[in-house]
Amino acid sequence: MSFKVLVTDYVWPSVEPERAVLAKIGAELVVAPDGEEDTLAALAKDVDGILTCFAQVTDKVVRAAEKCIVIGRYGVGVDNIAVDTATELGIAVTYVPDYCVDEVSDHVMGLLLDWNRRISLFDNSVKGAGWGSVPLTMRIMRLRGKRLGVVGFGRIGRAVCEKALAFGFDVLAYDPFVTAERAAEAGARSVDMETLLRESDFVTLHSPLTPETENLIGAAELEMMKEDAFLINCARGPLIDEDALYDALQLGSIGGAGLDVLVDAHPSPDYRLLSLPNLLVTPHVAFFSQEAVLELEERAAGEVAAVLQGQMPDNLVNTPVLDHPNPRHALSI
Repeated sequence: MSFKVLVTDYVWPSVEPERAVLAKIGAELVVAPDGEEDTLAALAKDVDGILTCFAQVTDKVVRAAEKCIVIGRYGVGVDNIAVDTATELGIAVTYVPDYCVDEVSDHVMGLLLDWNRRISLFDNSVKGAGWGSVPLTMRIMRLRGKRLGVVGFGRIGRAVCEKALAFGFDVLAYDPFVTAERAAEAGARSVDMETLLRESDFVTLHSPLTPETENLIGAAELEMMKEDAFLINCARGPLIDEDALYDALQLGSIGGAGLDVLVDAHPSPDYRLLSLPNLLVTPHVAFFSQEAVLELEERAAGEVAAVLQGQMPDNLVNTPVLDHPNPRHALSI
């Protein structure tokens, strides 16, 4: 039996690792020329599986995929996939929830350290204006004994906690799905959201993007934070109300922010938030290392290959699809 798998988009050099994985089950790749909805819907009509990175696999695309058995996400979140539609149609959805835990938690600590030690500021000043050109009047904290608030205490949140403890941080954790005992086992103190925001010197977000967490950090939450606090987001852009963040940074209500993600995945260079000197920004690269990307490609393809062969994947997102009265997949509990 032969299969076709559509790759909607990717941001690494090639799709050869996933091509090799899928070739073992007789599957060929169809790589979309762009991630536009109409393009994907047209290509999806004739495929058995879909692999997607950042492109929107919308209701229209899923319904157009009349033969599709499985949709696999290159990554952790599945907010770019119409999961409910897939479940309705009996299509399995898979993801890779733990491939870049080290990379993202390293990136969080990198933004934190860059901001606190003003590394980018000093680098720019030496190269642009000479040695010792910036007076030492800015706020630089001794990190030992400071408080780091981790919002969302899953795999990455716990990895950040572990690394922060090595710097001497007191770690506060907020996660409605994690018990105080489990947080304590990782070295954190479980608190409510307001306590975390009011007491933390640094706040890092690791919540999934859901209707409940969209604009999780808005004007009211920013108002609770310390004036010299630093907010980090390496999770999903819409967790933060960017208009409120712009106002807080411009007015100095908080010290600064470090963002690897924005609401608009491709912001204009003149987007007003990017003009602020108390913002550090990286272009959604926290996940990246050569090792992480290779693991991601192979595991995402392996999940799709498993479902195409009727085998249970390691990470099934929509478990209700197992009870579908007329499933397209051949999975069983």
